[in-house]
Amino acid sequence: MMVFLRRFFTDAHGAAAAEMALIVPISILLLFTGFETGHYFYQQHQIVKALRDGARYAARQSFDEANCRGGTAKQFSGTVLTEIQSLARTGQIGGTTPRIKNWTSNGQVSVTVTCPTVAESQTGIYDGTERAPQVTLTTQFNYDSIFNGLGIITDSYRIGATQQATVMGI
Repeated sequence: MMVFLRRFFTDAHGAAAAEMALIVPISILLLFTGFETGHYFYQQHQIVKALRDGARYAARQSFDEANCRGGTAKQFSGTVLTEIQSLARTGQIGGTTPRIKNWTSNGQVSVTVTCPTVAESQTGIYDGTERAPQVTLTTQFNYDSIFNGLGIITDSYRIGATQQATVMGI
């Protein structure tokens, strides 16, 4: 009996297979999590870049479209609003294919014009009675997971961003 026990404890056959069986699940989880995290940050970057493009486009619109005359902000509307939302979501004015799969409608892009308070100092071209309107683009929607939960990040996560620009007019 002692010989059998000694042989059992000193035998190394199958040790590599046992070690691999213990390590492979953890390695696969780390691999999928790494890919999913990279994809999450890629999509976040795409959203920030898209909203920056939309805010820059909105900032170049005419003061007749968005201004602070009279102390209240005039909001974008109609065709100009649709163009801003479409540019942010698809990368093209009037585009239909979204930059990100779950970014399904222009309505997911919120465009808001705000006016600075009178107490804030105005300089440059805004010196005097004209105040510089600020346009803010915001979006948020469900993250599109590539492995649907095999990694740590799933479709239940929300992804979004906000970008702001000063309307400079044409």
